[in-house]
Amino acid sequence: MNEQIEKLARQSGIIQYDSDGKASEVERFAELIVAECVDKIETYRIPVGNGAADELACEWTYDALKKIRDDIQEHFGIAE
Repeated sequence: MNEQIEKLARQSGIIQYDSDGKASEVERFAELIVAECVDKIETYRIPVGNGAADELACEWTYDALKKIRDDIQEHFGIAE
């Protein structure tokens, strides 16, 4: 289990291990939450004006959102 997921599960008191010593339900739950967050980032609508500067600002914002998405996935050990 990813260290960050385990840390949060322990802090919340929901971590429980099965007979194999795994916390698969907790890990899967965390993966689903991260996936939902990533989906929100990927589908965020960036308002764009009519000018070239607006288009450039949109590209910068989208690039920043992709970086945030990648950082979240890496932080929680969730593969794309």
